[in-house]
Order: sequence, then C-alpha cells, then structure tokens
Amino acid sequence: MKKSNRMGIKIPCCLKITRSVKMTLLCLMISIFPVHSKTYSQKNEITLNLEHVKMRSVFLEIQSQTDYKFVYNNKKIDEEQLVSIKVKNKPLQMVLDNFFKGTNISYVLMDKQIILKSNSNEESNAKVPAKQVQAAKISGIVTDVKGIPLPGCTIQEKGTKNAASTDFDGKYFIDVTSKQSILVFSFLGFKSQEIAIGDRSKINVSLVEESNILNEIVVVGYGVQKKTNVTGAIATVSGKVLENRPVQNAVQGLQGMVAGLNITQSGGGGTLDSKPNINIRGTGTIGDGSSANPLILIDGSEGDLATINPSDIDNISVLKDAAASSIYGSRAPFGVILVTTKKGKSGKTIVNISSSTRISKPVLIPDILDSYSFANYFNDAFKNAGKTPFFTDERLQRIKDFMNGTITTTIPPKGTNSNVWGDGYDQGNDNVDWYKAVFKPSVISHENNVSISGGKEGLTYYLSGAYLDQPGFMNFGGDQYKRYNTTLRINADVFKWMSLTYTNRFIREDYARPSYMTDGAFADLARQGWPVLPLYDPNGYLYNSPSPALRLRDGGRQNKVEDTFVQQLNLVFKLSLDWKIKWDVTYQTKNAFQHWDLQYTYNHDVNGIPYVAHNRSEVHEDAYKEDYYNSNIYTDYTKSFGKHHFNALLGMQAESTDYRAFGATRQGVILPEITAIDATSGTDYSGKTVPPNVNGDYKDWSLNGYFGRIDYNYDGRYMIQGNLRYDGSSRYRSDNRWVWSPSVSLGWNVAREEFWKPLEEIVGMFKLRGSFGTLSNQNDANGNYYPTYLTQPIGIANGSWLVNGTRPNTASAPELRNKALTWETIQTWDVGVDFALFDNKLTGSFDYFNRETKNMVGPAIELPVILGTRVPRANNTDLETYGFDMNISWKQQLSNGFGYYATALLADNRTKITKYPNQTGTLSQYNAGELDGNIWGYQTIGIAKTTAEMNAHLNSLPNGGQNSLGNNWNAGDIMYKDVNGDGKIDQGSNTLTDHGDLVKIGNNKPRYTLGFDTGANYKGFDFRAFFQGVLKRDYWNDTPIFWGMKGGVWGSTGLVQHLDYFRDDANSPLGLNIDSYYPRPVEGQDKNQKAQSRYLINAAYMRLKNIQFGYSLSNQVVQKIGMTKVRIYFSADNVITWTKIPKMFDPETLDLGQNGNIYPLSTTYSIGVNLSL
Repeated sequence: MKKSNRMGIKIPCCLKITRSVKMTLLCLMISIFPVHSKTYSQKNEITLNLEHVKMRSVFLEIQSQTDYKFVYNNKKIDEEQLVSIKVKNKPLQMVLDNFFKGTNISYVLMDKQIILKSNSNEESNAKVPAKQVQAAKISGIVTDVKGIPLPGCTIQEKGTKNAASTDFDGKYFIDVTSKQSILVFSFLGFKSQEIAIGDRSKINVSLVEESNILNEIVVVGYGVQKKTNVTGAIATVSGKVLENRPVQNAVQGLQGMVAGLNITQSGGGGTLDSKPNINIRGTGTIGDGSSANPLILIDGSEGDLATINPSDIDNISVLKDAAASSIYGSRAPFGVILVTTKKGKSGKTIVNISSSTRISKPVLIPDILDSYSFANYFNDAFKNAGKTPFFTDERLQRIKDFMNGTITTTIPPKGTNSNVWGDGYDQGNDNVDWYKAVFKPSVISHENNVSISGGKEGLTYYLSGAYLDQPGFMNFGGDQYKRYNTTLRINADVFKWMSLTYTNRFIREDYARPSYMTDGAFADLARQGWPVLPLYDPNGYLYNSPSPALRLRDGGRQNKVEDTFVQQLNLVFKLSLDWKIKWDVTYQTKNAFQHWDLQYTYNHDVNGIPYVAHNRSEVHEDAYKEDYYNSNIYTDYTKSFGKHHFNALLGMQAESTDYRAFGATRQGVILPEITAIDATSGTDYSGKTVPPNVNGDYKDWSLNGYFGRIDYNYDGRYMIQGNLRYDGSSRYRSDNRWVWSPSVSLGWNVAREEFWKPLEEIVGMFKLRGSFGTLSNQNDANGNYYPTYLTQPIGIANGSWLVNGTRPNTASAPELRNKALTWETIQTWDVGVDFALFDNKLTGSFDYFNRETKNMVGPAIELPVILGTRVPRANNTDLETYGFDMNISWKQQLSNGFGYYATALLADNRTKITKYPNQTGTLSQYNAGELDGNIWGYQTIGIAKTTAEMNAHLNSLPNGGQNSLGNNWNAGDIMYKDVNGDGKIDQGSNTLTDHGDLVKIGNNKPRYTLGFDTGANYKGFDFRAFFQGVLKRDYWNDTPIFWGMKGGVWGSTGLVQHLDYFRDDANSPLGLNIDSYYPRPVEGQDKNQKAQSRYLINAAYMRLKNIQFGYSLSNQVVQKIGMTKVRIYFSADNVITWTKIPKMFDPETLDLGQNGNIYPLSTTYSIGVNLSL
C-alpha cells in the first residue's frame, strides 16, 4: 500500500467538502430554480465602456452581450464613424434609444434582429416618385444557402433610392422603374448580390455568408480571445467535425484533425474498452514514471475526452506551445486540450434527436495457411535444420484426405486403445482458420442521442442523453461495451451583478468479455493457432486441443462497470464595467467495480463423456473510488481606450485527488452459476488449500497554483502576452515543492500596417508570432518523487532453495530513495505565422518549435551488489524534440448554393537524446546525441540462390565469415555485408564506439503525419471525405507473426505471406521458389532473421478515415411535417488503406500487443438521421 502526504500544501476550504457542505451545495442548486424563474421577464442589460471606437465595434459588443444581431445597409449607415459610449447594466432598448438619439438612425427590434434605417432627407424619400412610372412588381424570398430565411435583408434598385426589406419569413415586395433594372441584395454578415430583373416578376435569392475569420473567437486558458489577437500556437476544432462519425469516442474522431496532435491506438488496439493515446508534438519525456499526456479540461476541469458524449461538444482548442499552456503550470507541460460543451440559447425549446445503426467488420484479419501448406512449410524448416520432419507422411496424407473430403475425422484417438482424442499438435488433421473462427465477420451496433435546449433572457438550459451499444467481434463468449451519458447545464443571471452556470454530468461505462480474452490470447492465435488443431472433436463438441475457443466460451466472464459523476458550479461577479471575478468549483467522483471468474472447462472423450481440460477456477473482485476536487478563483480586468487594449488576469487554483482501491481473489468455484468470493472453497483442483490473495491501495496528491496573465495589443497590430504561474505539489519534499512557470509571446499583424494597404484586398491577415516559456512536470505515475520510508519486503515460501524439503520465507532490504529528486523542466520556443487571403477563403498557419525536457528521472548509477538493494534513480536524463506543424484551408460558398472546402494538415517532429547515463554506450539503451527510435541492423546483400554463391560470399570474409551469427550456411540463407571491412560479420561490442557491421538502417518514429479533409454541399446534399496517414516510418518486427518459423516450433506460425520462402527443390509439394521474399526457414535458429535492411518494413500509410454522404430536407418540406431540420446520412470509417506494410499488420497497431498481433480495429458503416423539432 502506498500513501502520499500533502506535506504542508494548504487546500482552500472550498475543497475540503464535508458531507454537510455537499448537502448544502445541493440545496443551493435546488433553491436557485425559483430565483431563476423570476428573471424570465428581465430585459437584456448592457454594460459598455468604449472610447473613440468605430460604430461597428459597438454593434459587435452589443451582439456579444445579447442574442440580438444588427441588420443594416452599410452603404447607408456609416459604421466607420468614431463614437464613444459608457453605460452600466442598462436595458438594451434604453441603450439603443440613447445611442441613436440626435442621429438620423432609427431602429426596429424584430425577432432577435436590430434592424437599422437611415432617416436622412435623402433616405426618407425612399419611395418611387409619383411621376415615375412603375414598370414592374417584383417579389421573392431571400434565404441563406441552407434555405433559412433572412429577415431584414435590404433590396435596393441599383442607382436609385428605391428600396425594401424582407419580413420575418424572408419575403419581400418591391416596385421597380424598369425591367432593365438591377436589384442589389445586402445583409449584414453576407456578401451582397446583384441580379438583373429581365422579364421576371419573382426572384428568389440565396446569399452567401462572408468568412468571419478575423472576428473568430478562440477559447484559451481561463478566457477567450479573437483569433487575430492570439500569439500562442493554438488550433481549434468545431464540434461539428465529430457529428455523424461512427466512432466509439470523441478522441477517435479527432485523429488527423489538428496538426501536431498525435492520436494513436492504446495497448488494447481495437478492444472495446481501449482508449486512444493522446500526444502533442511528439516525445515529451522518457523519465521513469513520467507522463507526456496533455492536460484535458472539459469546461475548465480535468476530464476524460474518451467518455464524454461527442454530441455534447461545442468546440475544442488545442494549446500546443508553452505560451498557450503555461497558465496551467506544472499540470500542462506538454500542452492542453480545452473542451467546451454546448449550452442552451434563449428562444423556443429545441429538441435534437440523432440515431444511427452501424455495421462493423475487422479492418484486418491475417490469412492463415491451409493445413497442407502449413505442414510442408514446417517440415521444410525441420529439414533445413537437419532434423526429422515434424509432420509424418501418414499425417500429411490424413490432412490431404480431410481437405479433399475423403475423410471427415478431425483427429484420431490418442492411442490404439485410448478413450480420449489425441493432442492437436501431434495428431490433428483439421483445416481451421483460427482468426475467422474466433472473430465474427461483422457486428451491428446502435447509438442514440437526444438533447433539449432553450430558455429565455436570463435563464437557459441544455439537457442531453446518449446511449451507445457496441458489441465486439468475439465469436466465442462475446464481448460488449455500453456507455450511458447524461448532461444538464443551466446558465442563469441570478442578479444584475452575478451570473451562474451549473453543470451536472453522468457517465457509465459497462464492459463485458470472456475472462481469457487477454492481449496474450491474440498472440496465441498466431503462435499456437495451427490450422491442424481441431475446433470440434469428431462428435461435434468444442475441443481444447489445445485451442482458445473452449476457454473463451466456457472459461468464465469478466465485467467492469465504471461510473463518473461530475458537478460543476461557475459564478461570475460583475463588480464594474471592466472588472469581473470568477469562481468555479468541480467535484468529480469515479466509482468502479470489476468482477471476473475462471471456470473449469471440459473436453469430451470418444464416448461423449466430459472430463476436465482446464483445471483452474477462481473468483476475483476489485473496486476503486477516486474523488477529484478542483477550484479556481480569478479576476479579469479589461480596459480599452483608442487603439490600446489591455487585459489582466490574476487567480489561484487548488486541486486534489484521493484514490482508494481494494481487491481479492480466491480459488475453488463450487457452483459455476454462483460466482462470488464467499461461494468458493479456497482450494485448488487437487484439494490443496490456497490462501486468498487480498490487496489494497491508497494514494492522494494535491496542488496549489497561483497564476497571472497580462495582454496588450495596439490596434490589433502589435500584441504581447506574458504568463506567470507558481505551483506547489505534494509529490515533492517541502524544500523542493514550489516552482515557477513563466512564458512570453509576441505577435505582429503585418496586414494592419499602412504599407500593406495595396495588398489588403488579397491578404487580409498576415500575423507573425513568437513565444518562449518554461514549465515543469509533476505528472509522475510511479511515486519516484515521494521519499517515504518503505517496509522490508517479505516473501512467503518463495526461496529458490529448499530447507528440510521446504522453500523458506525470505526478507530483503527495502530500496533506497533519492531525496534530491526534483522537477522535470520543459523549455519551449515557437515561431509561427497565421495568414488569410482572398477574402478569407484561403487561411492557414505554420509553426516551428523546439522543446527541451531536462532533469528527467533516469537509470541509477551502477554500484557494487554488496549494497544489497536497488540504487535509487536520479535526475540525469535530457532530451530535445523539434519539428513543425502546419495547416492550410480553402473554403468557398458560391452564389448558386454550391459550397466546398479542403483542409490539409502536416506535422513532423524528431527527438534527440541529449543526456543519458549509458556508461558503456550499449545500443540497446538510449545514448546521448542519438535520435530516439533509431534502428540498428546489418546491411543485406541478398539471399544466396546457390551453394556456390554462398561459399563465394563466405570466402570473401577470411576472418570468421558469418559464424558469429550462425553456422551451416547454404543456398537460401542471407548474405550480410561486411560494412567495416574486417573480414567478418559481427556486432562488435554492440556499443556506439564498437558496433561492428551494425549501422543505422532506419527509425521507427512516425514522420510527416498528414490529415486531409474535404467536402461540399449543394441544395441540401452534402459530402465529406477525410484522409489520415503517416508519410514516412520504418518498422522492424522480430516476431513469429512476421517470420513464421521463428526459433522453436512451439513459438512459430504460418500465414499466407510466409509461403513465399526460398525453395530450390523442384519436387517440393509447394513448388520451386528461387526468387523468394523470405530466406529458407530453419527451425530453432534465427541466423537469417537478424535486424537487417532487407526486411525493414516501410510503414508509411494513407487511410480513408471517414466518408459521408448526407441529404437535408428543404425547409418547406420540414415545416410541413412540424420540424425544423431533417438530415439523413451514410457514413463510413476506416474504409480504404494504402500501404506497403505486409497484410498481417495494421499500420495503426504496429507497436501494440505482441508486435501488432492484437484485437483488430473496425471498419464501420453507419446509416443515421438527425432531427430537430
């Protein structure tokens, strides 16, 4: 059991929530509702303090504080004139009355629109003069490209003062003076459009929305910023990109969507409970126990992105450099992912329903050799080793007869007079494709989401629920994952000076599978799942011959249920026009319970009588509870005058986690139907008493942080931001507990300069950025930093010798701790550029970064074994990661309703080890000055096609030939290159200074990760295609799944690809194969399988990650059926893969399980519908 002490870290009282305080908080939540109900009749209240700004800026600020939008003709309303306004908590109508008082502008409030009109003498004469002839009456409807009406759109006869506006339904009527006239349609936020009248009397128009990238808001640490003012490396993703993807969680949907955000499969591969790994900008740390995962905040508090309902996500910001993430200090040394969830909007209640049905199939299933080819392949390997063939002629004939249908018996009895069936390895003659036997060809799953949102001024709500039912591919026993999500979010203006947000989120994950469905089981399919092993015995009973099917079906079940309950309360106190204080507190609790049992399995003898095949039975149960508290209180002050804009932030954070776990295992299941610990006997199969295994764990940690930020920008042209954070962690000793995290960033929007004026029509934004920051890492998983006293380890009956025929108990010295252990330090600098061209149709960014991680915990120095215990580790390792990430997008919506877009992402990084305590320079460890991921191997000349060719090669190596690698070299064996020219092939001392003929043949780290997203829409139809891949990667695999016959017979396998091996015997049942890919197999030897250039795999790939086709019913049809939106769609994930990787590997799971041989990923086809009521 481990326990860490906070050791002096003081947690504010708001975090020490007792049971009574929790109840009080709950009562407060309930009591808020009647208070809120009184705010329904309140009007929008505005607070403004703007001096010498353009009138358009006033409009934008009012829009940001209310749900109203301004509608006007900018040719008649001078939005560029400088104005000043200062009001505090005044109703919207009063603000507008006073602001426009004394001007020639009047306004009308209509359905959340503020429609402005000029009242000058010229404009008041808007009607057609009486003497003027009315040539035609024109009518129509003005909508956006999606068919939504645009109320308040201005329609003007070009060259005249004759104008009209659309009504609430987007309809208009206008009398024109001539059929040769041109109508000009204009609406705020949309591109104006000119249309010649001709002989038409009805003209319907679709206006195209203007790109608004210059005013786009980006979520940053503890606030928001305009995208044009951001000086850090920040990328944003709309929640819409996750919509309708047939993925199990939001993390999978983000793969390839952000340059520099690396999402890879975790150890479980495609298992239903696995959650992808997330990394920003490559390797961050190799320190013992250290984590380079980014900090993930959901609505400001740490959460699990893999379990949140994807349909609840509004937007995601990825903070990639130190300047962007340093405000979070030591919790975020390797970046931050900020997730903002949806909230309700004032207006009528909106009900959104989405439902999909999915068909999934494995992306890749290896192809096993048929039994006859398999047997001959193994026999050749034995012959090449000078041994008797494994499969006798009699058995080969039985295999052949079974495959031809001459016999139907899959295995004979074990002996002449035996009553049991034989061992599958020695006697089986079945022909089973074990991958296809164990995995289902396809499964059907379902996902349903519903959300209800709405409210009135001063009170909005958002309520959602989701259910995912995802069965797995296991054919025997079955596996299944279910997830339940509910979310409630309430936003309320409690008083004029205080607003509140309350969020309640519940998540349940329920995962079940066979107890024997472990990662090792998938490896066993390759090295133990020989096709000759019978799936069923001759009487039709499932047979453990041995084979995995019987244990998967009858060997017991595992089930894990995890509940996550999150409550968040956010309060905003408006102390003045420019000054706010914000306080938020989160309480999150996780409760998990896991049960698994192992059951006896039974074979059946020749007469059908069962007997025990696997004799272990036990019950295991464990549970854990984790409580997480987080509190932030900070003040925000904003001031603008003229072209100067300031913002200051100052606050503190306190968080803590308490974790407690308990588990127990006991053998001897009495009744298979009752799987409880107290229903076990405590004995093994032989009746011997076995003590139960009981364990527990308790851990806690806490952190205090104080932070500040200052922002300044001049006219959106020059920007500077400084961040400073001071953290204290309970994971360190009191004399080394606190650490500073400073950062600074600069920006220059060159496009705002006077000299740029000639280019501003082409290049609307060209911003240069630069940043530098230092952070520390306190994310330690192994407890290295906590110097507690450890008890002396005791072992019961575990001695490696006998005393009076009994293994003795043992005791050993506890390991030492290093009191000097300190923080990892991460220094990052970044330079970048953001740009927008051609009326913001073309946008993009480019960043180059360098990140140094110092003082990582590395291996201990070597001391004499007389010390008697493990030497403590020390801060003795450094590394450097550098690279770039970039994105470029083109988006255009044409006036005919056709819109399209394309976005390309590219990122690359490399990691160099700059310091590491490898005193001998052994190649199997890290070495200072070397790139992380280097692969050392021999240069391959080729496969000797004749004995003479091999002899000639060996004769060219007079000082030992290839004897250090093996012997009995012959035709079909590998000829290695003598790189150092010493007349022999060897690895020297296998060190940097003496590596013999070994050279760097490749690097296994992914290079040039790519994402490409493109789509189009037209008159209700929409299309999307998304590609993701890696353009460069080397991969070396040294396992049986690649080589087939690897080492001894019991660790070997045979796939279709392995049949392409060297055969120079024209009489071979498998045929002659001189120009083979593989060398000749040799049982029990690996001389041809040394790391080498010939078999280095090109692991680059490109995958069609998602493709969608959708259709949205027109507004006219939708309104007739009482809805506001109906969209049906087809979506598919992991559709096509382009790669040179051998078919036994999936490029996304190469590093997992037994070298890529794991539970397969899914190709998923989905049909769904989205409804809005």
